[in-house]
Amino acid sequence: MADRYLTFTGTAPGRFLTRHLGLPQPAPLRRWSPEHPALEGRLLHFTAGTSAHREELAAILSGTGLDVRGTLSGADGSVRPAAVVVDATAVGGPADLAAVHAVLHPAVRSVAASGRVVVIGAPPSPDDHHQAAAQQGLEGFVRSLGKEIGRGRTVNLVRLAGPAPAAESTLRFLLSPRSAYVSGQVIDVGAAQGESTPPDDWARPLAGRTALITGAARGIGEAVAETLARDGADVVLLDVPSAEADLTKVAERLGGRALALDITADDAGERIAGFAPGGLDVVVHNAGITRDRRLANMPAERWSSVVEVNLASVLRTTDALLKAGAVRRGGSIVATASIAGIAGNAGQTNYAASKAGIVGLVRSLAPRALAEHGVTVNAVAPGFIETKMTAAVPLFIREAGRRMNSLGQGGLPVDVAETTSWFASPGSGAVNGQVVRVCGQSLLGA
Repeated sequence: MADRYLTFTGTAPGRFLTRHLGLPQPAPLRRWSPEHPALEGRLLHFTAGTSAHREELAAILSGTGLDVRGTLSGADGSVRPAAVVVDATAVGGPADLAAVHAVLHPAVRSVAASGRVVVIGAPPSPDDHHQAAAQQGLEGFVRSLGKEIGRGRTVNLVRLAGPAPAAESTLRFLLSPRSAYVSGQVIDVGAAQGESTPPDDWARPLAGRTALITGAARGIGEAVAETLARDGADVVLLDVPSAEADLTKVAERLGGRALALDITADDAGERIAGFAPGGLDVVVHNAGITRDRRLANMPAERWSSVVEVNLASVLRTTDALLKAGAVRRGGSIVATASIAGIAGNAGQTNYAASKAGIVGLVRSLAPRALAEHGVTVNAVAPGFIETKMTAAVPLFIREAGRRMNSLGQGGLPVDVAETTSWFASPGSGAVNGQVVRVCGQSLLGA
């Protein structure tokens, strides 16, 4: 369903009324397209204090295709930068935070609409509470700046624990149109994670890789399959037998293979492994259902069916695939959580429990899966995404869902898909155990 409010605010009367009434003023987001696959213009690269990563980061940023500069001033200083990157890895105490303010204060207003601000920090130290306090301060800084910057611009924090090249895939994602609905997030990239292997072609990072997507016949799952195929993957699409006709159409359109299978079957993992005897490089657990009702009115069947599909089947299938060695080393598992599992939602105790369970799965399994199988485990946590399901939500609830985030609008299925593809890239091997919200920085939850 079209977002008429977003369209209205783009008109002269809409801008006038919303400004004077203090209403949200969302800006159309610039997403990836074949015609505009990257941001265009200038990238400002600043360092807060000194940094051991400056030269390596400069090399990575130059690979984005943006015009990297170290200053806002100059003969053409009026040009609005498309992005600003601040290296704050050396921030070691409260006084050092002033350097972050000093470099961003004069630049932040000039960032172009749908621009990007990325702060690069370091993990808080368990041995230096002054450094830990200052680095944790960057999280509050980034989340707050994301809520005030407006005009479709995003702000994110990357915590770099290892060599800077390990963050290249993450920086390319955050500094591109692919991350249009990702803001206010903290992403850990580090030496304690896996090995990143830069793809031969950053435009097709999944070339030569095989990806399984569950719940792929429609909605977000279909968008994930389309995006992974665009990025070069051979896709295996799975959905329930009742959706086989739609599933087959999507698979044929993408040049993939369809597997009609109930993911809750006890032998689902074994059957998937048998269907892809050459192994899988990417497993995307997207299948999910809702059976909303307040707990006092929720029968046991509504509870158990949601937990079974959304959580138990993911645990069971993942265990079976890893045990069988069906996910190749260097591969990735991406599960779908939800902001409901982070912030809770009335009428969704069953759904929220299942999606919070996904967060627990990721945090517990990620280090072991990497150590034992060479596989990363991460999750996307969507917020309000424009789908047929949300289009059926009553008008006022739907409008509240759209506006209660820093970008003032709902996301699209492709936003979840782009984040999934970034997790799945071989260049993202140093990203493990992360839960990234694709919610436009929802005002609910952490």
